[in-house]
Amino acid sequence: MFLKNLQLHNFKNIAQADMDFSARVNCFIGDNAAGKTNLLDAIYYLSFCKSYFNAIDSQNIRHEAPYFSITGKYDLNSHTTDTIQCVQKRNQKKSFKLNKKEYDRLSDHIGLYPLVMISPYDRDLINEGSDVRRRFIDTIISQFDKVYLDDLISYNKVLAQRNALLKNFAESRTFHAASLQIWDEQLAQLGMKIYPLRRRFLEAYTPVFERYFQLISGGAERVEIHYETQLKTSLMAELLAESLQRDRASRFTNVGIHKDDLILNIQGYPVKKFGSQGQQKSFIVALRLAQYEYIRELKGYKPIMLLDDIFDKLDDKRVEQLIQLTSENNFGQVFITDTQRERIEHLLEKVNADHRIYHIRQGVPAEVKNHTKPADHV
Repeated sequence: MFLKNLQLHNFKNIAQADMDFSARVNCFIGDNAAGKTNLLDAIYYLSFCKSYFNAIDSQNIRHEAPYFSITGKYDLNSHTTDTIQCVQKRNQKKSFKLNKKEYDRLSDHIGLYPLVMISPYDRDLINEGSDVRRRFIDTIISQFDKVYLDDLISYNKVLAQRNALLKNFAESRTFHAASLQIWDEQLAQLGMKIYPLRRRFLEAYTPVFERYFQLISGGAERVEIHYETQLKTSLMAELLAESLQRDRASRFTNVGIHKDDLILNIQGYPVKKFGSQGQQKSFIVALRLAQYEYIRELKGYKPIMLLDDIFDKLDDKRVEQLIQLTSENNFGQVFITDTQRERIEHLLEKVNADHRIYHIRQGVPAEVKNHTKPADHV
């Protein structure tokens, strides 16, 4: 599977674009703020029905334009092409279609065209709160387990209802145990379905991550991911019962799988506090490469890889290792952004990968013609 054509209208700073891609490596070069990352974000939209950077769809419409549209054509096996289209008009519901048929539920699309993105924002996985790391887990599992995604959506809806009821109790100075019990039962049931899937995923994923870290860093540091969850020692129903008085006082639910976290260590200590900048960057890239391999193994085909501004994340030696790695047969189609044409061309010559290069100037992409022709299939 690979994206062979992308068409954009009024998406962020890109008024119009029509681009054909190589099945292997594609590079977007240009100055900062030229629109390189916006192109990656458009590709991300086609897999996840939303932006990687801005969850408010209407804010991704180009200034003064009435709508944006993203259309991607995917070559599945050299004989079959799928067309995905996303259209967002101002003050209207987003339209998302596969082969001209609109989805009733956007969640039905997730996982059909798997994708992994490495971005400077990935530093949030180390530096920010537990919600970022839970979202990392959920994004991976949801790409191959539809039931998990449905259960997660239901859990979050029930949690919102329970929190609203707790707030209402506090404001009205009333309490109805039976009303709360309805939400408790649903929350407990869903939580006990989600927890073992997260646990099993991390048991399989962590060794892959550790291997990639060693490959990228070239060092002997010991890295670890520990799954921190309240459900390790207690049932969800028990946790909710024990936390009732605290929940009533705080007006929200203090226990459950929405409090899960990942503890990220290097040499036995938190990488956030004790990892060097280079170690933290290698840690993040290894997390994403392990995500790629895990999804590839389960799906049986290769996800698309987006590498945004990797030269800012890694030194030249590690970038070369990464490009070499992603140009091998274990990886499929790759998209890379960079500010320097000479640097990216030098790397591509070293790995001898089929590629296309586009130079982006003020939201306008133009193909650089000195490249090999794209392959017909992966």
